[in-house]
Amino acid sequence: MVKQSRAMTILLTRPISQSLRFAADLKPLLPDVPILISPLMVPEYLIPSIPKQDFAALILVSPTAVEAARRISAAGVKLPQFAYCVGDQTATEARTAGFQTKSASGDAMDLLALIKADSPSGALLFLRGRDSSPDLAENLKLAGLVSVSVISYQQTAQQLTLQAEELLQGTLPVMFPVFSSRSATLLQAELARISPKCPLWIATLSPVIAAQFDPNSVAGLRTAHHPDGASMISAVQALHAAMGSP
Repeated sequence: MVKQSRAMTILLTRPISQSLRFAADLKPLLPDVPILISPLMVPEYLIPSIPKQDFAALILVSPTAVEAARRISAAGVKLPQFAYCVGDQTATEARTAGFQTKSASGDAMDLLALIKADSPSGALLFLRGRDSSPDLAENLKLAGLVSVSVISYQQTAQQLTLQAEELLQGTLPVMFPVFSSRSATLLQAELARISPKCPLWIATLSPVIAAQFDPNSVAGLRTAHHPDGASMISAVQALHAAMGSP
């Protein structure tokens, strides 16, 4: 990993609300580092048909899923008031939306372990995105737990902004914090379209996401030691230090 002694910019590509929140957490720690937000996905919320049965709990795997649940409830659809949440931020937002929560403080595998340990007796309602992986539902089934998956939102892909493209065509380093496999896929497609000239530094939330990037094609690659926002901030800080930026 070759150190850079030049200024850099952090480019956030999560949906706008999540990017704003991450930027607010990051800015006090790296106050002199410019942050540009250019979402690669825009959420579209659905009002799906929910099976008319009693559910023991919701399964929520992102803040976007929490917002989907809030909108479904606001539309008059009865949802369970208890929710299993993948991480602490999701749980915090779910509590704000009026749900009782239990957080796995990690990723989908941690959430699976939490639910298996609780072994709820009733069916679970999994509010998932159209493009999210069905692995969690399949693993719950393999564990003998009953869950119903309902597509409650979709993330519409969009290109990086012109400002982001201009940044990538420059010479100064750009760092991407990447939080999901789909974000990684969309980012790879955008980088292939744009053909950046700048050095690219990548921070990822998990080893699975990191495996989508060729370490030989980027200036630096680091994975958070735990799949949560605080660890991702630490990974960004570590990359910034490795870069040798002022």
